[in-house]
Amino acid sequence: MPPFAIIALVLIVARAVTELWLSRLNQRHVRANASEVPPGFHGIIDEATYRRSVDYTLAKSRFGDITNVFDTIVLIAVLFSGVLPWALGRFNANFGTSIFALAGFLLITGIALSIPALPFAWYDQFKLEERFGFNTTTMKTWVLDRMKGFSLAVLVAYPLLALLLKLIGLTGANWWLWAAAVVIVFQLLLLFIAPAVIMPLFNKFTPLPEGALRERLFALAQRTDFPTRSIDAMDGSKRSRHSNAFFTGFGRFRKIVLFDTLIAQLTDPQLESVLAHEIGHCKKRHVIKFLALSVVGVFVAFAAIAWLAHQQWFYRAFGFEHQDGFAAANVVPAMLLFALLAGTITFWVSPFTHMLSRRFEYEADAFARATMGGPQSLIQALRKLSEKNLSNLNPHPLYSSFYYSHPTPLERERALRVTA
Repeated sequence: MPPFAIIALVLIVARAVTELWLSRLNQRHVRANASEVPPGFHGIIDEATYRRSVDYTLAKSRFGDITNVFDTIVLIAVLFSGVLPWALGRFNANFGTSIFALAGFLLITGIALSIPALPFAWYDQFKLEERFGFNTTTMKTWVLDRMKGFSLAVLVAYPLLALLLKLIGLTGANWWLWAAAVVIVFQLLLLFIAPAVIMPLFNKFTPLPEGALRERLFALAQRTDFPTRSIDAMDGSKRSRHSNAFFTGFGRFRKIVLFDTLIAQLTDPQLESVLAHEIGHCKKRHVIKFLALSVVGVFVAFAAIAWLAHQQWFYRAFGFEHQDGFAAANVVPAMLLFALLAGTITFWVSPFTHMLSRRFEYEADAFARATMGGPQSLIQALRKLSEKNLSNLNPHPLYSSFYYSHPTPLERERALRVTA
């Protein structure tokens, strides 16, 4: 086995082993604290609900261990069995090496690699989520969601891939700069197009009816100088009893969206505090900051692909034949291999990105507290959401650093009270 193949294999296994170790560490921590409701939730969450949250956390974690092992085995098999260079060779022999054929190969490979995970997604939805009372999805809806996803990949991803590969021939050595710029523009366009075109394919959005809640939320938007096009309720209950809120779009095209499950679970003041938190992300420019990080990440990714496309040791480690030049046929293996290996590297960076994300969550909470004139309504909302969603109230700190983009409910409540 070539030296880099050994290095890649070690990194993949190291990530999988670390994920299993973190999972088991968190499971032991949760079990050790399972006998008593955390002090901050005494009198708020009863023992029966807390016990269910522990059971839910452990069940999801154990299932995650199984999927992690399976995904690792599939990744190793795909990378080191020679199936990728064989598939590319057969594809080229049958369809040629045109831009459109190579884009088709990348698309078909991506779809094919997602298929082994479908049984696990089905089990998670219809067994685990069903067991704990969260699943409301029908088999028809679940299948249609996947079919729509694959159709969108063909309609949206395929032209983008073809354009990126075309840029290689048009722009030469600097193709990666142009490719990164195109992807960034595409991502920005999606922010405008998705709310109007893509999201309605999966969910129904209904303007919030006239009444006290609508008036309260629009008054909040006006009070915080947060122009919004509309406030919509989304039929999240069509798939799950979990709840959420978010906004999409920019400027006058901005739309506030509340899951119907969230509206059913919270009181009007609590909903207002949740929306104030979401507005806080915008007012504190968190969205812009994350977009800036995304832009940097895209450029770094394409720079890495461009560099790897010239490295014979990289190609040979996975059984590909390397050719000199900037031809699309020579860059395609680098793009595919980078996509498969990127998660092995970004996993180790996740504690730092989550640290930034949690900092932003604290800032948005502080904005909501100031806007609402106190922390109580947001604290009540966080408590109720933790109860309804059976949140893990006691994750191990090291585990949460790798996997939690939000502080725990107790951490958020503590910060809200300290700064009140």
